[in-house]
Amino acid sequence: MTAQVARPLDAVLARVARPDPPARGARGLAITAQRVTRSFGAHAVLRGLDVRVPAGQFVAIVGRSGCGKTTLLRLLLELDRPSSGQLWFGERADTALDPGAVRIMFQEPRLLPWASVLANVEVGLGPAPGAAGRERSLEALRSVGLEDRAGDWPSVLSGGQKQRVALARALVSRPRALVFDEPLGALDALTRTAMQELLARVWVDQGFTAMLVTHDVAEAVTLADRVLLIEDGEIAMDLAVDLARPRDRGAAEFARLERRILLALTGSPGRAR
Repeated sequence: MTAQVARPLDAVLARVARPDPPARGARGLAITAQRVTRSFGAHAVLRGLDVRVPAGQFVAIVGRSGCGKTTLLRLLLELDRPSSGQLWFGERADTALDPGAVRIMFQEPRLLPWASVLANVEVGLGPAPGAAGRERSLEALRSVGLEDRAGDWPSVLSGGQKQRVALARALVSRPRALVFDEPLGALDALTRTAMQELLARVWVDQGFTAMLVTHDVAEAVTLADRVLLIEDGEIAMDLAVDLARPRDRGAAEFARLERRILLALTGSPGRAR
């Protein structure tokens, strides 16, 4: 199959259909961590972590390598269990969640090379999605501007397009919470900026709760309502990002918030907690 010429992502974004956004939190799930610890032998990675994320909020998590970001992510996805404390989605610890209510998007697209773009999105619905699942998968591709690539193989897609397929796969189950594990870290600068715009747009349109783990402070300020800094397994900073959307990276307030987070990350004098 001959590779098609990739259109600039900003042109794709301009033509993606945008339904009226739901009320904030209408579909989202609240997330609560209550005195959560996680230890591996004598080494404590998370130390009594407390945080409450309202339904529909976009939260970015930053911190140095080894601070506990990945451990928290694994707990959120129930790939691991706290040593003590509780962590749950919904308003109460005993909330029963529907399958597919919580999804993750990784840094690598993790597409099946032997399956078409559409089939890769259908993976997000589980086995035998049927005609209804096919339509939902096409809808998810439409939301990321790739409906016309449904029959293509992953090998002919650019890196940014592969990540958009991965995003569609995460969205197809209509999740109420989406966890992002540095999903844009491997992209070039221009594609990354355009993908940040797409993530923000999809979040506004669909109203899910978003938790983004990132090493990019500018990305955190661009996307999040709130930035959490984890240090030594604890919340060292909980910073509201009260900026109009879309965010203007050249604005003085954007630069002030970015600098404040960087100072806290580097441990420089005058750091704000």
